[in-house]
Amino acid sequence: MRIRLPLAPTVIESLRAGMEVMLTGPLYAARDAAHRRFLLDISRGRRLPLELKDALIYYMGPTPAPPGRPIGACGPTTSSRMDRYVAPLLERGVKGTMGKGQRSEAVREACRRFHAVYLITYGGCGAYLSGFVRRAVPVGYDDLGPEAVLLLEVENFPAIVGIDVSGADFYGRR
Repeated sequence: MRIRLPLAPTVIESLRAGMEVMLTGPLYAARDAAHRRFLLDISRGRRLPLELKDALIYYMGPTPAPPGRPIGACGPTTSSRMDRYVAPLLERGVKGTMGKGQRSEAVREACRRFHAVYLITYGGCGAYLSGFVRRAVPVGYDDLGPEAVLLLEVENFPAIVGIDVSGADFYGRR
């Protein structure tokens, strides 16, 4: 299924665990350090460097871009490290996260509660995945180096629905 980003509620509701999707449009890349700072900034009432409404956050930190390319290898990082940050971000409008591996029961429940999804993309394929990125622009927390927040423009980026809005799980957990 081809999906235009940002994630529209009607699209999210139609996704089912195990479906293969191709993403086109803007998504954000952020890892552990950026997520810690998101919650710190939220607690202090500061503005975040990304638009949370209907956003998809990709758990990824890229390698340097080779000449003529917008980004280096950009494979997913292990999603479970971000589990504790999911509910507060979904509560503020994020509609999806993407990475690799299984998620906790708390994330499954947050996806149900906030009608959001978790997408899985292919680990060990960072160089391959970089071919689907058309543009990469730093948008915040530049001091974090490769963990800075990036706005990516992707075209036909491959993923699988890992957890859908009902909490159904690609890994077979219900």
